[in-house]
Amino acid sequence: MEGYSSDFSAGGAGGKVDTGTIMEQVKVQIAVANAQELLQRMTDKCFKKCIGKPGSSLDNSEQKCIAMCMDRYMDAWNTVSRTYNSRLQKERARM
Repeated sequence: MEGYSSDFSAGGAGGKVDTGTIMEQVKVQIAVANAQELLQRMTDKCFKKCIGKPGSSLDNSEQKCIAMCMDRYMDAWNTVSRTYNSRLQKERARM
């Protein structure tokens, strides 16, 4: 497959794959995907909630609604994320 390159090719350090590097790359890709999903869901929900009649621009009330909706959505997301991470840490500590 020409035009495609891979960091996993058998070059580098004697053909060995650095699993630590691969894991970090995967973590970054997951974080990016999660951020994209968050932004998409927030956009969808706030648009449905705040924009009654789409037009070429937003009026003041729509702008305020969008800003407040996004703030609330991010606050809720952060609360859920902190709680989830806390529970994961507690479960790991048990083991």
